[in-house]
Amino acid sequence: MSEQKTASEQKPWMIYGAYGYTGELIAREAVRRGQKPVLAGRSLDKLQGLATELGLEAVGFSLDEVEQATRKINDMSLVLNCAGPFSATAEPMMKACIAARAHYLDITGEIEVFELAQRLSDKARSAGIVLCPGVGFDVIPTDCVAAALKDAMPDATHLALGFDSRSGFSPGTAKTSVEGLAQGGKIRRDGKIETVPLAYHVRRIDFGDGEKEAMTIPWGDVSTAYHSTGIGNIEAFIPGSPRMISSAKRANYIRSLLGLKLVQKMIKARIAKTVKGPDENARAAMPTFVWGEVTNARGETKTARIKTANGYSLTITGSLAVVAHLMENQTAGGAYTPSRLVGPELVTQLPESGSLVIT
Repeated sequence: MSEQKTASEQKPWMIYGAYGYTGELIAREAVRRGQKPVLAGRSLDKLQGLATELGLEAVGFSLDEVEQATRKINDMSLVLNCAGPFSATAEPMMKACIAARAHYLDITGEIEVFELAQRLSDKARSAGIVLCPGVGFDVIPTDCVAAALKDAMPDATHLALGFDSRSGFSPGTAKTSVEGLAQGGKIRRDGKIETVPLAYHVRRIDFGDGEKEAMTIPWGDVSTAYHSTGIGNIEAFIPGSPRMISSAKRANYIRSLLGLKLVQKMIKARIAKTVKGPDENARAAMPTFVWGEVTNARGETKTARIKTANGYSLTITGSLAVVAHLMENQTAGGAYTPSRLVGPELVTQLPESGSLVIT
């Protein structure tokens, strides 16, 4: 049997991208809880002030070379990657974690990152380490809803998921969204991920705060919910005003332009200068309503709803809950989704979460 990482090894853990908006929030909460993660990122200069303030070790390194990253994380029990866009950071860090035999977690919502983890599952299993991307708002609540609905309707053939959140974007999330616009919409049909137009499917949904017009988005559950439930047909929705939905549909005509490297670079540079994540008061005033629906071949349906904390607040507590789970439990290596790693009850155990109600 391959070696398994356990808490008894007493190795430290690392937050990579700790000076980003969400990484810093997680680092501060970890210290408040008495933990001492190693703070890491590409720029040691940007790390040093936060590390000094929190009394933590800081390590600067890029992910340009997997071998160098492997050396930097060689003594870690796990790495929580908070450096987005994860399209650039996830693959080298996953490979470094496999080489260093350190668990890998991140807070991505990017479909390709989840699929990458599944492709690397055998290597992770051989190394005895866990790969579990998506341990934040992307995708803990929706993944747990999906798993709970599968338990409630084992013969489900179709799954729809979604959330109603008024939270603003952090710079990293905004940059990822820009990349997503260029790649188009995504759904899963008959077990395979398909590219479809943005706002491909529009319907009215009561996410838990009243019925609203909603449109499909390329959310991470198009990947993760399939691996959690085995349901072959999956769509993810968010509510949108008529203007927002029309704008998304118009964006289909300029997707090729949005995908140009120069255009992406210009938009991301603008985001870096202008976008700031919501402060603590804003986060506290913005709960999230999460919804899911399964249907079987006979047309029977079951619906699930749960109210949770703001997405960024849930990312803080959710990621630290998964860190604690891996530090405290022996876990076989391989690729996981949050609900498969910790259980569908994870979302209900997080602060400000209500009950998960299935009707």
